[in-house]
Amino acid sequence: MSFNFYFDTGAGLCLLLSEKFAKDSSILLSRRKPVVTQAEGMGGKLQMRLTVIKEVRIGPYKFRSVPTYLYKDDYNVTSYPFTGGLLGNDLLRRFNMIINYPNRQIHLLPNSHYREDFDYAYTGLGIYYVKGKIVVEDVIEGSPADKAHFMINDEIIAVDKNFSSNLQAYKYILQKPYETLKVLVKRGNTLKELTLTTAGIR
Repeated sequence: MSFNFYFDTGAGLCLLLSEKFAKDSSILLSRRKPVVTQAEGMGGKLQMRLTVIKEVRIGPYKFRSVPTYLYKDDYNVTSYPFTGGLLGNDLLRRFNMIINYPNRQIHLLPNSHYREDFDYAYTGLGIYYVKGKIVVEDVIEGSPADKAHFMINDEIIAVDKNFSSNLQAYKYILQKPYETLKVLVKRGNTLKELTLTTAGIR
């Protein structure tokens, strides 16, 4: 099925679909149950559903089992049915891309990231850099983070013995599914070690 999508090199995801497009196109497998997660963009923080799409084609290039966010687009930001959603940077970074605006052309050439694995992990943990600290701002009910007893406003001190205070480094560690990790948090004036077992979305 061919459809129009926005290119968003600032979006830290592979693919975002409007719920309307997903429903009308029957692109989702009925046996797969998406998990609830949180994402942040220009519109602020939003809860979305996260699943895997069997196949995505960009021009002549094909990707299988692509992590995909489903967005309840109440204000039709994605302009459905003109577009179905957007392609994010975790797909686009796999290409060297030239955009020829006058001729309405996009040229793609696979680069060294083309065959890198996708992120299939799920934690239900929303962590953000706030006033010089890495802080928990969301814990999805019933998620691995909830089961590990994370709480909103916990300050992340270390993940898997990494004390770098680097948000991207921590997120990278949390990207592997079915891993059991020790996370050191500061809650009030107390340090706590929590055990987080990441889940998967495949």
